[in-house]
Amino acid sequence: MTAMIEVEALSKTYVLHIRGGVEIPVFSGTSLDVAAGECLTLHGPSGTGKSTLLRCLYGNCKADGGAIRVRHDGALVDIATADPRLVLDVRKRSMGYVSQFLRAIPRVSAQDVVAEPLRAIGVPLDQARRRAAELLRRLRIPERLWPLAPATFSGGEQQRVNIARGFAARHPILLLDEPTASLDAENRAVVIELIAEAKAEQRALVGVFHDDEVREAVSTRVHTMRG
Repeated sequence: MTAMIEVEALSKTYVLHIRGGVEIPVFSGTSLDVAAGECLTLHGPSGTGKSTLLRCLYGNCKADGGAIRVRHDGALVDIATADPRLVLDVRKRSMGYVSQFLRAIPRVSAQDVVAEPLRAIGVPLDQARRRAAELLRRLRIPERLWPLAPATFSGGEQQRVNIARGFAARHPILLLDEPTASLDAENRAVVIELIAEAKAEQRALVGVFHDDEVREAVSTRVHTMRG
């Protein structure tokens, strides 16, 4: 199977400069790989670095050592050392990310928030909005809310918009940080379906799922984080 992500000997320590440089080790020597068609789940107690590892994979958090190689344009790019412009291009065309919180943009409609990743890669507006509408409908966002900015939505509604945005562009790699944390059973089932479809399309996923039912339903493999 084609390797989409290769993490080798990764380490991360937070330094609290306002506390005199106190160091908080997060993880050390972490290695893993993810192939096309897999959903690798990061599992372990709170504080073992699961969300931090996802942020490192996405380039939002700089690792202290090791390599993070992700497939982009047919080659492997080391996110840990790549030029910031290359990291941005990887995010735009090869790697999506569903965080725990939606970055709500004032005055931008929910439908256009979801369509934005498609517009960024050149998809025509009408086509991007149709894809956004399909996902918003599946995730049970009422059509009357689509023209509204999601900043005023409930937490669960915002998270569903966030999920729709993450799945919209069908990135070859997708990172998922507790995507079902604030969802009811019906919407959790939709997310499970979306992940199953992504795996069938030979996309590679890495996720944190605290819900046991979701984790068991979507995981190809589990990587245990020990901190």
